[in-house]
Formats: sequence, C-alpha cells, structure tokens
Amino acid sequence: MKIGLDISGGDFAPDVNLNGALLAYNELPKDSRLVLIGDESVIRDGLKNRGVSHDFFDIIHAPDVITFHDHPTRAIPKKPNSSIAVGFDLLSKGDLSVFASTGNTGAMLIGSMYKLNTIPGIIRPCITSTLPAINGDKTILLDVGSNADCKVDVLYQFAVLGSIYAKTVHGIEAPKIALLNIGEEDSKGNLLTIAAHKMLSESDEINFIGNIEGRELFTGKADVIVCDGFTGNIVLKEAEGIYSLMKQRGIKDEYFDRFNYENYGGTPILGVKGNVIIGHGISNDIAVKNMILLANEVAVSGLATKVNEAFN
Repeated sequence: MKIGLDISGGDFAPDVNLNGALLAYNELPKDSRLVLIGDESVIRDGLKNRGVSHDFFDIIHAPDVITFHDHPTRAIPKKPNSSIAVGFDLLSKGDLSVFASTGNTGAMLIGSMYKLNTIPGIIRPCITSTLPAINGDKTILLDVGSNADCKVDVLYQFAVLGSIYAKTVHGIEAPKIALLNIGEEDSKGNLLTIAAHKMLSESDEINFIGNIEGRELFTGKADVIVCDGFTGNIVLKEAEGIYSLMKQRGIKDEYFDRFNYENYGGTPILGVKGNVIIGHGISNDIAVKNMILLANEVAVSGLATKVNEAFN
C-alpha cells in the first residue's frame, strides 16, 4: 500500500507535512509506505534535521508548487512538475494507492477529474465533511463546496455516494440518508429539495429517512446528510466558527472538541477513478497525520473501486 503525500501543499508546508508524515509513520500498518512528493533536497534536508533516515520513505522529486493563487484549471498543465501534478501522474499509473494533499483544493478537484477521470455515470464528483454527532457517531455531509448549484439528479447521486462511503469506510450496514431542508414535511423547501425528496423517497438503492432540519444536524439522526455545495459549505464553516468561538471564550467541552478539523484530517473526492484525499489548507501536523491515516483507510477499503462497481 503506497500513500502519496504532497509535501509542498498547504499554508505551512513543508514543515507541518513532514512532521505529520513522521507522526503517521508510527501509526500506519507495516505494509503501508509513505511516498513523499515535493522538492527532493527540501525533503531530505527536512528529514535529516529531524534525525530521521530518508530510507523510511520513498521520495519523489517535484520541484514546482501550485499555490492558492494559481488558477485551478490552468495550474496542472502549466506546472507539470508540481507536487500535485506529479502525485496525480503516479496515482493514474497505479504507482500509488491513494494521493493526499492540503494544497490548492480547486487544482485537486480539476486534477482528479482530468488526470484520473470521472467514473462513468457520475454527473459531478463531490467532497464531504464529517459532523460529530452528540451520541458519539459521525455524520457525513455532502456536498460541502465543490458544487454550489445542483439539480435533482445530482443530489440523488450524492445520496448514493454518501451511502457507499458510509458503508465502505464507516462500516454502517444500511446508512440512514436524509435531505437537509427547512422542514420535515415532504412539501417543504424550494423546488430543488421538493423534487429531490420525491426522487430519493422512491429509490430502492438507499435507506432514505426523509428531510432533516438544521437543528438536527448534530443529533446522529442520519448517517448521511445530502445538500448542495453552497448550503453544505455554509454549514461546515459555521461548525468551524462555533469551535473557534468556544476556544476564544476559553470553553472546554469534550463534545465540542470533536468539532476540531484536526480530528478528521481530510475528505475523499467521491466519484473519480482513484482514491484522492483533500486536506484543509491551514492543517497542522496533527491534521496532516490524520489525513494520512484516513488516506490509508480509504485505500484499504477500496472506496473508489466500490463506487465504480456501484455505478457500472
């Protein structure tokens, strides 16, 4: 199992990525090997300064960096020797089992679709977030930003993708799927959610339990919550904001500590022909470590393969 890690991506690269790689090294299974992708001299010097042998890792030279200022569509062809472009090349050739980065999210999405290709039948790939439920469970929210405008069939596919993710990675036999809406009644909502509710309720592919309101997001009522990326991104940023405000107020709470993005590390891109994990741009070493561990879990579970089988 080879896990590709973009050493150059993120606000605090390369230091936090190297530190996260070292933390993950001690927790990964022995049959998993980290492949560090970035400027080789920077990686080797960084490992040497930390007193770590470079023999513990595979190192792939990729001297260029796609920054957050680069245009996502043009970045990869313009910088073919960047860590993101090289990572996708290795993944597409089968030299990696999974590729993870805290770099330019747009470039990661574009690279996933054009370097790996979208799984036939998928209208739009999407990204997820994990919401901590008060009962101790985890709830998958999708989409959270990659598709601001959605049609009914796209929301339906999000439900199917979320169900596969919950089954494959979280081990939930029959995930409960809900549609985020302004009321529980099937007649509530806008034209999109009313039509989506009808399509979801008629499906025998998923375990649809109906609409869910914003106040129930963290109750554990649903294993998967479906919404458009515009709404999902607002929910995600609001959850991050609540955690940030509590830290500023000096409030310590075991449940709200689970809102910390460090705990989840990243999210898979669902709907592409390969295992790709996107991490938060402001990730620290703990978040990078957890992104790597999630990447290993996703690769071992064969998530991309399971999605491909479901749609073909």
